[in-house]
Amino acid sequence: MNFHVLALLVGLLTALLGRPVSAQIDPLRGPPGCVPVAERQTERGCYLLISDRLGKMPSGPLFWHIASFASRTQAENSMGPYSTVIEALGKVWLFTIGTENRPEGGEHVATLGPFDVDAKLEYTATYAEAIMLPGATTMVHRHAGPELIHVLQGEECMETPDGRQIGRPGGKPVIVLANVPHKLTATGNIERRALALVLHDTREPWVNRAHDHGWQEKGLCKAVE
Repeated sequence: MNFHVLALLVGLLTALLGRPVSAQIDPLRGPPGCVPVAERQTERGCYLLISDRLGKMPSGPLFWHIASFASRTQAENSMGPYSTVIEALGKVWLFTIGTENRPEGGEHVATLGPFDVDAKLEYTATYAEAIMLPGATTMVHRHAGPELIHVLQGEECMETPDGRQIGRPGGKPVIVLANVPHKLTATGNIERRALALVLHDTREPWVNRAHDHGWQEKGLCKAVE
């Protein structure tokens, strides 16, 4: 096959699939990494919903409050200074970062925390949704701020240098501190659906590969797959 024919086939496949041929879709977790929700091609995957610049955060222990609403207008009417309205996983959500006292309005779903941030820094809240089948994994990565995950369905296992955390609906929140390398595995026996917050230093990207930390996971999450 000559070069011109090969190039034509590659171009045709790219046009049909709407993505480079090299970007493989994993049947367990969808596209590699997390991609903007506007570029969604399959239901399954990790999708970035919004990055909301919040600035300097209140002092003291912070919490992530999650509430659902019947409409976007109702959610917007309940917003506070560190609130973000999101449409994801078939619902309208109001995400609020603040003290332990949760905002009024809507149906309270969960409160995750406590966690701390640097009072001198300005922060951006990057929110994502994730749909994965058991066995799906992420790369080892880290964030310039805490990551919190609320599992709505299924189960996950997060491995860090300090051990592992198991996330299930109604269970303890999965919280990873700033700049701690970690790797997530979808475990259990049903599809995992989750919402995630990364509250990161605005000067830094929302995610970084963690190879510079020299940490190698020990496979602690395989024991719960």
